[in-house]
Order: sequence, then structure tokens, then C-alpha cells
Amino acid sequence: MNKSIDVINELLVDLFNDILVIEQKFFHYSSFTDLSITEMHTIEAIGMYKARKMKEVACQLDITLGTLTTAINRLEKKQYVTRTRSKEDRRIVYMQLTKKGKLAFRIHHKFHSNMVKETIEGLTEEEEKVLIKSLEKLNNFFRSKYNLKIRSKEKNNE
Repeated sequence: MNKSIDVINELLVDLFNDILVIEQKFFHYSSFTDLSITEMHTIEAIGMYKARKMKEVACQLDITLGTLTTAINRLEKKQYVTRTRSKEDRRIVYMQLTKKGKLAFRIHHKFHSNMVKETIEGLTEEEEKVLIKSLEKLNNFFRSKYNLKIRSKEKNNE
């Protein structure tokens, strides 16, 4: 059992670090060299299809409104995001991706999709189920142990 723990720990640490490095290289060699990984995660949180409230996105990213405002200022200058105030309540600010922001979203989504497809390629249906169950168990552990919020894909793409 100890050998399994050591191997799994090493694999998880390596995977986490490798994915971060690969994402950084992806941006460096793409047409989105002006984006940081944090900015890309903000673009992902805003999503593709509808305007999102600043407060919603800040909660989803688990950051303050001030931190999000700083990020959105940068993304707006880079023309990835637009902001508009609610006509009914001027305190509410909506954000939406521009055409450039949507393109960055799609390309990054494709990067992740390719990574997952490569991961499961050649696995049997049973092996896929075991992998999914294992990752869900790990994810649930982190969420409960460290009181993390559930990030729903449906929120991003409504």
C-alpha cells in the first residue's frame, strides 16, 4: 500500500505541474501570448453564451470583486471582455466575452478536450469508469476537506 501511495502522489504532483507548464507553453506559442493562465481562467468563468454578473464570476472564482475588477480591467483593455451596467440597477455590472474572448475560450476548451481524449484513448469502458470514479472521489475529498466550492460547467455555458 505504501508503494501505491508514493506512486500516486508522484503522479498527481507531476500531472499538476506538467499541466501548468503545458498551459503556459500553449499560450506562449498561440496567438494569445498576451493572456496569462489566470486571465484565461477568468475568461472560462465568464463563459461563452450569456452576460454574467461580476458578483457571480467572483464567487465562482472564489476571489473578491476588487480582484475581479482588476482582472476585467486588463481583459477589457486587451479586448477580450466587455462590461455593461444593468439598466434596472446601475450597481450590477455584466460582463461578456468579445469575439476575441470567445475565440480564446474555444481554443483553450479544445486544448483541454484534446488532453482528456488522449488520456482515455485505448481505455476500456470499465477502465474509463474506474478512472472517473477515482477522480470524482479525489475531487470530492478536496472539496470537503478544504471547503471548496463546486464549479459547475453549466454555469459557464448557459
